[in-house]
Amino acid sequence: MTARTARRTRSTSESTVELELNLDGTGVSDIHTTVPFFDHMLTAFAKHSLTDLTVRATGDTHIDAHHTVEDISIVLGQAIRDALGDKAGISRYGDALVPLDEALAQAVVDISGRPFLVHEGEPAGFEFHLIGGHFTGSLVRHVFEAITLNAGLTVHVRVIGGRDPHHIAEAEFKAFARAFRQAKSIDPLVQGIPSTKGAL
Repeated sequence: MTARTARRTRSTSESTVELELNLDGTGVSDIHTTVPFFDHMLTAFAKHSLTDLTVRATGDTHIDAHHTVEDISIVLGQAIRDALGDKAGISRYGDALVPLDEALAQAVVDISGRPFLVHEGEPAGFEFHLIGGHFTGSLVRHVFEAITLNAGLTVHVRVIGGRDPHHIAEAEFKAFARAFRQAKSIDPLVQGIPSTKGAL
């Protein structure tokens, strides 16, 4: 099987990102984004999706974490798309229901080639909460939007319950990671592209 790896860089006046990943890894990560809570979320994504991930990023975090987080997510989505290649032999679909203490999140992933995100259920006011002092709750949706659009995924993320913003965000990322792990996995019963159209 061809190695499902990718390396991507992005440099703008707002941020600089270098990223490498291996979809067939063991979840090893080396992540430094200058946004500590996002380091935590990307580490969780790598671990629970069994994706080896290296990220080096800097940006105008003295203004806001938004630009850096969004640009990293764009690059991550692009790298996922690159590494998936023609998608031959993949399971294509994945779903996961993940708790973190009182929080519970569900994610469903279709490696469809058609970007679409449904994101719902976060409690009122979540988007305004500062998690770890740097990461605004509203960025959770921005991350999933950027990954979805640039990787060509259909993703549904639903918060079923939760009170603590840290727990809610982490449950969402872990659910997405587990669903993506299933979807990207190679299924020995799948012959060619898992689509009646012959392409994804």
